[in-house]
Amino acid sequence: MRTVRALAMVVALLLAGCNGVQSTLAPAGDQSAAIDHVWQIMVWTCSTIYLFTLGALAWAIWRRRTVAVREGVSRDPLLSRALFAWVVLVVGLLTWFVAVSFLADRRLHGGTPDLEIRITAKQWWWQVEYLSPEPSQQFTTANELRLPRDRTARIELKSGDVIHSFWVPALSGKEDLIPGYTNAVFLTPRRDGTFRGQCAEFCGLQHAHMALDVQVTDEATFRAWTAKQLAPAPSPSSTTALRGAEVFNRTACATCHTVRGTRAGGRVGPDLTHLASRRTLAAGALPMERDAMAKWLDDPQHPKPGNLMPAVPLSKDDSSALVDYLMGLK
Repeated sequence: MRTVRALAMVVALLLAGCNGVQSTLAPAGDQSAAIDHVWQIMVWTCSTIYLFTLGALAWAIWRRRTVAVREGVSRDPLLSRALFAWVVLVVGLLTWFVAVSFLADRRLHGGTPDLEIRITAKQWWWQVEYLSPEPSQQFTTANELRLPRDRTARIELKSGDVIHSFWVPALSGKEDLIPGYTNAVFLTPRRDGTFRGQCAEFCGLQHAHMALDVQVTDEATFRAWTAKQLAPAPSPSSTTALRGAEVFNRTACATCHTVRGTRAGGRVGPDLTHLASRRTLAAGALPMERDAMAKWLDDPQHPKPGNLMPAVPLSKDDSSALVDYLMGLK
């Protein structure tokens, strides 16, 4: 009974690993489907070859012994021809693998984009800029990527400091972000949902806490979200939130962060214009909740040691007011 339960648990874990928000085995876009196609071909072909090799090895050992005993010779013409055919087969399969991989690579880096986005990786967060020929239609967010379903987005990739790597397993493969160079990937999502991206190149102390929240929605929902992002920050809705805005603008907060529609225009840290509309804080290190926000402002180094955000000394009342203000930025 215990054995059955153990096997059931193993199967459940294997199935769980094949799905989810960060699985290459559950493709949700054209590019990830192309990668999955190559993987499926190689896995099944190589598995078949492996089983055939074991069978051929057993046959060769048996035949060599029987022929040597019966004929008193060490050379078997049939075995030689079989080995030659095997070499030809392997060369042919490798050539096929190269061709399939080449065609998949073209799908990853080609297409006519409907949307242009620039992502700049920094230690340890993602700056996401939605580009447009119309300057008034451009906006910046952080640590989240929103995409419309069935539309192709060209993601321009840059680094603001060290080498990073952009990877959203359910949508595409990895692409490095190298200081001084600009790379790009194309994403064509085909399924609504929330997916997790991750920096896939060790980039420092908080490399593991550099997540990218990716949300795919229908076109109408995406346009509604875009309209909200283009709007300036909402005005404080309470007395405490108004006090929090004053605290924000007279401290280092406004020096490092931008809040569109206010005097805050810093570019060192993420754009906070619609901060509270995001699902997480600090690139996935904390949930977007009031308590988490308070802890983050009180001591940024505790949940994410080594990050560049300083702790700003505030009174208890000022800290509470600042949290009210930031949680109202939706």
